[in-house]
Amino acid sequence: MLRRFLPFVLIGVLTTLFLFTVFQNVSWRGLPQAIGLGEADGPSEEEKMHALPDLRAGRPHYEQPAIGEGAFKEPKVDSNSPYPVGKTKPPGSSYTKCLVVPRLKTEDASWIDGELGDLLDTGELTKAVYVVNDRSAPLHPPANKGHEVVVYLSYIIDSYDQLADVNIFIHFHRFAWHNNELMDTDAALMVRHLSPERVTRDGYMNLRCHWDPGCPSWLHPGALERNVDKMEETLVADAWAELFPLDPIPGVLAQPCCAQFAVSRERIREIPRQRYVTLRDWILRTELSDYITGRVFEYIWQYIFTASPIHCPSMSACYCDGYGYCFGSPRDFDYWFELRYRREKYRVELRVWREKAGLIEAAREGSKDGRIEEEAALDVPMIGRDTWLEAKVGELGEEMEGLKREALGRGRDARQRAVEAGREWREGDGY
Repeated sequence: MLRRFLPFVLIGVLTTLFLFTVFQNVSWRGLPQAIGLGEADGPSEEEKMHALPDLRAGRPHYEQPAIGEGAFKEPKVDSNSPYPVGKTKPPGSSYTKCLVVPRLKTEDASWIDGELGDLLDTGELTKAVYVVNDRSAPLHPPANKGHEVVVYLSYIIDSYDQLADVNIFIHFHRFAWHNNELMDTDAALMVRHLSPERVTRDGYMNLRCHWDPGCPSWLHPGALERNVDKMEETLVADAWAELFPLDPIPGVLAQPCCAQFAVSRERIREIPRQRYVTLRDWILRTELSDYITGRVFEYIWQYIFTASPIHCPSMSACYCDGYGYCFGSPRDFDYWFELRYRREKYRVELRVWREKAGLIEAAREGSKDGRIEEEAALDVPMIGRDTWLEAKVGELGEEMEGLKREALGRGRDARQRAVEAGREWREGDGY
């Protein structure tokens, strides 16, 4: 009985393998090219309502400060990556770096040359800028879907055999709310200060040090009940079965947002090139929208490169060992951000004071005799409060800048970086 059906089984298996190979290589060729960084229509209102802030969307700074008293206390959250610690080069050695960036044809990429030109000129840094909506560009993805995901994967596939020591994947805009606040949300500063040793040792480094949003346990894809505040949980769970069919769905997926990270050459090559082709083909073939496919990968990059669902390293150690801003201890790190929180509160209050004063002045100018009959109905700002607020903002800013300069100086000490990162250091070791 079994022998009778064996030829049909073999034919079916061979046919499946053939079709799989064909789709791996040519499935994207017939796909239409969208006009923006992703689908032209963008996310639906429901998608935006039940998601973290979009990767390229801005959010008001400090309208509702996310940093408050005690907000930077760091509970212990481990990344259980099975990969060994990467081997760094001898102290004083140089590392090659490549900056991978997606952009639209209409966007100006001159800030990269303007801010990082010295690194480009010396060859310490190269750039791979993919134009997502221009098939005639030297670098472009096979189709414009999945936001930055298809570009990141295309770079790895295209450059797999000639990768830089450190590969830096970032969004196009230089300034964005999700960039590191200690570095003025400036991507150029992040690239310039990024430690290749940290990336080499860890293999994978999320460029954002702050846990909010994303850590310590944002997404629970195995949840049995739908969470209206996190609609992505079930979407990620469904996608997981297709992306990682042999791996059980983890109880928690967590890492700092927002899909900007650096990966060592060795870590990228721990995964066969064909695996990246498979991941990209899923992006190109899935019926999920551009927006949702981008969101799915935002939650799984750490799993791809660390084989761990949770990647929430210490914020203070990230700044110190990753960028060279060493405050001496987590407590001193917290203190700097408490100063920043107070300064931003005063800035908001000063802005409100000026708005109230402006209303009073406008009402006075609009009256015939310069008097305000309805003055009692207006919220009159406290006289002199603006001067006091301006002084406090200035004082706090000066103290913050002084502490930041000291932190950078302290970060030049290789031993200090090791101490704050909690790793072993021996005399003569580099960063």
